[in-house]
Amino acid sequence: MKLKRKLQRMSGPTFILGILAIVFLGLGYWHSGKSALSHLPNVFRMLLSILPMIFFAFLIAEMVSILIPQEILSRWIGKESGWRGIWIGTLVGGFMPGGPYVSMPVAAGLLQAGASIGTMVAFLTSWSLWAIARLPLEVSIMGWRFTLIRLLSTFFFPPIAGFIAQVVSKGMIKTV
Repeated sequence: MKLKRKLQRMSGPTFILGILAIVFLGLGYWHSGKSALSHLPNVFRMLLSILPMIFFAFLIAEMVSILIPQEILSRWIGKESGWRGIWIGTLVGGFMPGGPYVSMPVAAGLLQAGASIGTMVAFLTSWSLWAIARLPLEVSIMGWRFTLIRLLSTFFFPPIAGFIAQVVSKGMIKTV
């Protein structure tokens, strides 16, 4: 049942992306002829290289609900955790390595296991804004001053976004 709902949620965006891909393939073929089709093996190589990462990320996301007891998850990052959960989500998200193929399934798994919406919004927002794992690259390219200013200017956004999401989600649940 859960898989069916996930597939239904994904079908709309997947359909739109598929249509766009076909349109772009058609435009590429129209513009450059058969050379557009010669790029398809590259597409399949990229797909094969990313599939293991997607598989392992979804595996981790599904195992979260088995490995973390419901009462612990609820107390620390569930709906009753309040600011504590939002700050935990913020800190864990900031230190989360990997791209969206890792963080999104982990967030979805935690949400499905009972994490609050506010905690997961804080998690994903800090993952996007702080990106501690990317700091060495950022410092080497942009410099310490820029990196420090960026971190200081975005520091409070993840917990604020988490708090707003928590308030909005409570209101939506009551009205739906």
